[in-house]
Amino acid sequence: MIIAVDGPAAAGKGTIARALAAHFGYHFLDTGSLYRMVGLAVLRAGHDPHDRGSAIAAAAGLDPSNFTDGDLRNEAVGAAASIVAVIPEVRAALLDFQRGFARRLPGAVLDGRDIGTVVCPDADVKLFVTASADVRARRRQKELDADDFETVLQEIRERDLRDSQRAAAPLTAAADAVILDTSEMDVEEATAAAIAAVTAKRVF
Repeated sequence: MIIAVDGPAAAGKGTIARALAAHFGYHFLDTGSLYRMVGLAVLRAGHDPHDRGSAIAAAAGLDPSNFTDGDLRNEAVGAAASIVAVIPEVRAALLDFQRGFARRLPGAVLDGRDIGTVVCPDADVKLFVTASADVRARRRQKELDADDFETVLQEIRERDLRDSQRAAAPLTAAADAVILDTSEMDVEEATAAAIAAVTAKRVF
C-alpha cells in the first residue's frame, strides 16, 4: 500500500502523513528532508545552493542517517532545499531512494511535492493537501515564532512560485488525487478527513 501526500509548504501535509502512517502501521518518509539534507550539505561545504555541481555531488553522497539533524528544519536550509530541488540531476539522484522506500511492507506513506505525479504515479492513494497562502503563513509564523508576518507570507509565496514553475517535477495535484483543503480545519479535523479518504480507497 503506497500513500502519496503532496502539497505546498505549511499546508499540513507532514502532520497528516505522519498521522496516516501511525494509524495504518505504515512506514513514513518526509521526502522534503532529502532535499533539505542536500541543501544543508551544500551550505556546510561553503557553497551556494545555486551551484549545480555542488548540489549534484551532495545528492550523490546523501547519508539518510542525518535525518535527525536539527539544522534541517531552519529557514536557511529550507530555502536552500527549494533551490537545489529544481536541479534535474539532484531529483534523479534521490528518485531511486524514494521509490525503494515506497515498496516497504506492509505499506508506506510518502510526504512531498511530486510523490503522486512523479515518484509514485501508481500510488494506491493520492492526497493533495493545501490551504490559502495567508493561513499557511500564519502557521509557519507560529512554528518559527517569527515577528514579521509579511516576511513569512512573502517567503511562502516565493516558495510556491519556485515549486510550481520549476521545469523538473513542478508542484501540482495528480489528476486522481483527493484534494484536502485544510484552511478551515484544525489538526484533528484534517487528520480525520485524510484517514477517511484512505480508508475509502482501501475498502474499494
